[in-house]
Formats: sequence, C-alpha cells, structure tokens
Amino acid sequence: MLQQRSFGKIDFRPSALGFGAMRLPQLAEGAAATDDAFGRIDVETADAMLRRAVAAGVNYVDTAYPYHDGASERWLGHALRTVAGDLCGPGDAGLAELRGRLKVATKLPMWKLEAREDCERYFSEQLERLQLDSVDFYLLHGLRAGSVAKLREYGVLEWAEKALADGRIGHLGFSFHDQYAVFEEVVDATDLWEFCQIQYNFMDEEFQAGTRGLEYAARKGLGVIVMEPLRGGRLARRPPEAVAALWSAANARREAAGEAPRTPVEWALQWVWRHEDVSFLLSGMSSMEQLEENLACAGRAAAGAQTEDDLATYSQVRDAYLACSPIDCTNCRYCLPCPSGVAIPEVLGVYNDAIIYGGGPAAARFAYGWMPEPQRAESCTQCHDCEELCPQQLAIPDWLEKIRAFVAIDK
Repeated sequence: MLQQRSFGKIDFRPSALGFGAMRLPQLAEGAAATDDAFGRIDVETADAMLRRAVAAGVNYVDTAYPYHDGASERWLGHALRTVAGDLCGPGDAGLAELRGRLKVATKLPMWKLEAREDCERYFSEQLERLQLDSVDFYLLHGLRAGSVAKLREYGVLEWAEKALADGRIGHLGFSFHDQYAVFEEVVDATDLWEFCQIQYNFMDEEFQAGTRGLEYAARKGLGVIVMEPLRGGRLARRPPEAVAALWSAANARREAAGEAPRTPVEWALQWVWRHEDVSFLLSGMSSMEQLEENLACAGRAAAGAQTEDDLATYSQVRDAYLACSPIDCTNCRYCLPCPSGVAIPEVLGVYNDAIIYGGGPAAARFAYGWMPEPQRAESCTQCHDCEELCPQQLAIPDWLEKIRAFVAIDK
C-alpha cells in the first residue's frame, strides 16, 4: 500500500499520490465515442486506470466542473460504479464500500457565478453528474485577486456552511492561482477552510503561493494539496541537453552510493514529497504507463529524503531550464499595473514555458486559455508604459504581439 500522510486537522490519511481527472486518456483520432456524455475520454482506459489506482492504495480522486468540458465529472460518476462493482461488489453496498476507500473531490466554478443562487445550481448539477448525494471534499475553484469580495457578494461561504451542516459537503477548501499576498487574504477570509490546493514544484518555489504559501497554510492548520508537480507534464518531457546532463550526473552519484537512478518524473515528484507540510500531490495521468510510474514513485515517497547534492542538482536544473528562456523576464512586476489590464509577466511566462519545455503553440494555447480575457495580450494598446518601467529593457509590446500570434488558433 502507498504511504499515507497527514491532512491538516482533517481526520483522514490521504495517500501520497492522488488521482487527478483533468488529463484523462483521450480516444485516438478518428475513433468514435461510445457515449457523447463522456466527450473524447477513453472511458475503458480511464476506468482501468482508476481501478488500478484504487487497488494500489490511492484514496483521493479530484475532478472539477470544467474538466474535459464537463465530461470528467460525468465519467467519474460512471467510473465509481464500475470500479465499485469490480473491487467491492455490485449495487449500493459496493459503492458505499468504495466511498469508504476513495474520497471524491470536485470544485465550484467561481468564475461562472453571477447570482447568489448559482452556488446551489452548479453544485446540484455536479451531484447529478457524479450520481452522488454528497462529496467528501469541495473546493472553490481558482481563487485569485477579487475572489474574497466575490465570496461575500454572492454569499458563497454562507451557502457552503449550510451544505457542510447538512452533510452534502464533507470538507471545504479552495484552489489558488495568484500571488502570495492574495493567498494570505484568501486563507484569512474564513474559518471554514480546512484545506487548500496550490501549484508547487521545483521550478515554482516562489511562483503564486509558493513555499511561503505552503508554510503559511500549514501554520493555519490547513491540509495542503499540491497540483502541477510536473508543471502540467512539462517536467516529464525529454529535457534540454543541459538539463539531461545534470540528471545523468546526479544519477551517477546515486548509483555510486548504491541507490537506484531516477527518471526526471521521479526527481520532480520526490522534490514535492520531501516537504512535510505537503499533504499529498495530485497527478493528472493520461495513460496506464504514467500511472504505473507515478505509483512506483509514490511507493518510495519520503519527507525530507534529499541529500545536499540532490538539492544542489535541483537548483542547477532550475537554472539550466531558465537559461533556455527566450524572454529575459525576471517576474519583478515593475511593469504593472498595465493601464489596459494585461497580466504582462503571466503572458510572457506562457511563451517562455512553451519554448523551455518544448510544448509549442498547443501547450501555450492551453495555458493562455485559462487566463481571463481582459488580461491577455489582445488587450495591449501599445502605449509602451511597461517598456519604460522594465528594468530588463524588454520590448514588451512587441513580445505581446508575438505571443498573440503564437497562440492564435488559426496558425
């Protein structure tokens, strides 16, 4: 069985690895879907992966309203019954046994709220998709600057408190996508939070909530789930030559010490697990092969298990990746606020990531699509205020125009 870790003050011991349902396996090009409700999800493979994960000891599965254009929640509702029948027995009794072994989490689409009744409307739709009467863990999805005001405007926390009281929600938390100062504001907004979900990996120690956010949440007694431990799969891709050489040298040291070498995936995952304040990490696995590799890595997960040489290697690898950046942006944020509302460092980061990790326009387009439209490059009016403020003297308006063309769908 997989290692189980603490989860803040919650009486639940999560497996070191959770099952993320945002990047489920997809049907091959030209293959016909068996049920339109599941979109392009390869249901047979996804079912098999969840079955294997549960059998191996994974006890937390995470989805959200928009994943796979809404098909992820519907797939999970189906898969819970299929996996329950295979592992626990048929009918409601089998499902109840599985629910005791596997906790279900989904998220309220905060950006869609336009009225107080929307919380109940979306949650009811989610329960219908999942074919459940309740969820174990419920997150307010993607909180950022302005979210606390929106929570108050639409009575979200009052609604959530009632749903907690009537048992339709087991535990309330949030996922986060903004700067550290905003993270503190969100954490301190209510005593209802029991856990949070942040992006964290060895490339992102100071990105968004970062290490400071991890430690702040832990001090407040919150469980902390890590998403994007592989930076959306970027750290699993074939690395640049300079990075590959560093991993190779580190593995040679391990072998000389009688230890097994690691893949880039395991190096990345073990960096997250070494932090005692991390409750567990979520991995969005798209194939059985990825699942098996993640399970094997999770079987070796250990808090604090890194040597000084290991930590030095992470720092060198980070520097080697960043040396591949085409835009020399340091994220100092002196260019902000943009008079037109463009989130300049984030837009530049989308392009840098696509080049550094070899994802190309498709990867950039995916990340760009998650940005609010007013913050994208299209809002730039070429006023050049940012250019005058940039310590690196970057031609920011020119880069924004290049990025706008780079992510265009009609390329």
